[in-house]
Amino acid sequence: MNQIEAAYDVPMLLGECPLWHAAEAALYWVDISAMQVHRLLPADGKHAMWQLDAEPGCIGMQAGGGLLVAMRSGIAHLDTNTGAVTHIADAPYDMATARFNDGRCDASGRFWTGSIYEPRDHAGAQLYAIEKGVVRAAGNPVTVSNGLGFSSDSRTMYHSDTTAHRITSYAFDLANGKIGAGHVLKQFAMDKNAPDYGGRPDGAAVDSEDAYWCAMYEGGRLLRLSPAGEILQEVVLPVRCPTMIAFGGPDLRTLYITSVREKRSPAELEKYPLSGCVLSLRVDVPGRNEPAYIA
Repeated sequence: MNQIEAAYDVPMLLGECPLWHAAEAALYWVDISAMQVHRLLPADGKHAMWQLDAEPGCIGMQAGGGLLVAMRSGIAHLDTNTGAVTHIADAPYDMATARFNDGRCDASGRFWTGSIYEPRDHAGAQLYAIEKGVVRAAGNPVTVSNGLGFSSDSRTMYHSDTTAHRITSYAFDLANGKIGAGHVLKQFAMDKNAPDYGGRPDGAAVDSEDAYWCAMYEGGRLLRLSPAGEILQEVVLPVRCPTMIAFGGPDLRTLYITSVREKRSPAELEKYPLSGCVLSLRVDVPGRNEPAYIA
């Protein structure tokens, strides 16, 4: 395992949803709280940013160009050449208490995104599928939807509820976009004050060996899990609150990690000065290219 570096050292407030665009050799991500989409060309360090008028929870590549963006206000297309934002669908929830959060495309070109229920007093969030511009409620009630991922054969969907400290594995029907029976992949300890508290599962990615990598928010680490939920590898990070990961680079062996700076204590920021930055490290097992949304 090589050294962890800052791929982009300007801190985000709430960095999320790194996305490698292989055709552009570009890394995209969002700053939810700043309502921004960012792009970095690692080869030359060129950076671009698009300011939005609502919080972007997640992004996906769109076939034909640009990005699909799931914002608090709904689903939109971002033209990364002109900066134009085109509304596609309204938000399917009460925007006063919810917004879109983590998401990604499946192999058939649907975009899946979950919501976050901001009062966090019950499982008031769920998953949604966006297909041909139509938003469909897909169930899976949670409080904070995170950790979406798919196995290489598309027969398994992974989904986590960060508030419940739980990752669940579901049977998945790619042809019909239906979620089947689920079982707990990994349940983490709930006591945040315990000496051995290791964080709770946030965003994730699945590598080419079907191992599930998850960012452990407030745990300062990444975990690589087997399809049976066994911990195969742990990577300690120089930030306490990683949010999501993505495989990138020409060989898909560079792991990019977004993180949080907003609302973290002065003591934590002093200990972890890279909080909010986008980190990178080289890994042995490559990831897989992300599919694009088909409008």
